[in-house]
Amino acid sequence: MRLILFQRDDCRLCDEAIAVLAQAHTPEFASVFIDESAELEARYGTRVPVLREDESGRELDWPFDVDALRAWLNG
Repeated sequence: MRLILFQRDDCRLCDEAIAVLAQAHTPEFASVFIDESAELEARYGTRVPVLREDESGRELDWPFDVDALRAWLNG
């Protein structure tokens, strides 16, 4: 499972999402900052942070807690 966290620089909500990922012992994930990409900004600009499972394309939008994250990871 390859996970990507789409986020922004200096984003308090993104920092909170990373804390939830740590609490849930989420497998390793890549961080992608959308600030420099017009395409990613258009897609995720109002939604960040967003966790994406790359193979299936499933996405989990903020807000999420540990229980919601674990359910999504197992779903």
